[in-house]
Amino acid sequence: MKSNAKKSNNGQQRIMLQDLMQHNPDQFLDQLVQFQELMMMYNSAIREVTTKLEILNDELSLHKINPIESIKSRIKEPMSIVEKLHRYGKEISVDAIQESLNDVAGIRVICSFIDDIYKISDMLTKQDDITVIRIKDYIKNPKPNGYRSYHMIVEVPVFFSDHRQMMRVEIQIRTVAMDFWASLEHRLKYKNGIKNTQHIGNELLKCAEVIANTDKEMMDIKNMIELNA
Repeated sequence: MKSNAKKSNNGQQRIMLQDLMQHNPDQFLDQLVQFQELMMMYNSAIREVTTKLEILNDELSLHKINPIESIKSRIKEPMSIVEKLHRYGKEISVDAIQESLNDVAGIRVICSFIDDIYKISDMLTKQDDITVIRIKDYIKNPKPNGYRSYHMIVEVPVFFSDHRQMMRVEIQIRTVAMDFWASLEHRLKYKNGIKNTQHIGNELLKCAEVIANTDKEMMDIKNMIELNA
């Protein structure tokens, strides 16, 4: 039922965009140009934050510490943006995107150990040109389905030719194991036609607990090695 409702919403949104393009072509083209400019700004914000993360990792690597395994980034797909605005009851406009959505620009930081997650978060928070808007700690407070990750919404200044713009970026920080679990759970959530979803969800929840315990044990072993080195 949810899948059909989602398809229906997507169909309505496409019709709405097609209607705007046919009956108000000038307005549509103006919005399209503004949208492209906004996506460029979000991409620039991702580069700003990614550079900060890479510099921190390079600095720590001098001390034989490499907290970051990998950094991934993405810009939310246009139809996903439209769908979310529609779900929030907002108009489909560039202004509404900036005012209402915090996750258009997303960065995922993969760490080896749980304590690395909090180190990265702390180092980012201390930078005077980063403003932390919101933090959700799904590691200490997992979601009911077992999802664990550390989420930050931050604002960073991006400098263009004629102005400075504060842009919001969502940063998700998690361990390799948490990321592997989340990718599998994502398939269950968004892939159509899966049978026995309740049973699979229960199995995933069990795996989430095993992964959480393993992450903690691995961190404890790493700390013992460092203590006795």
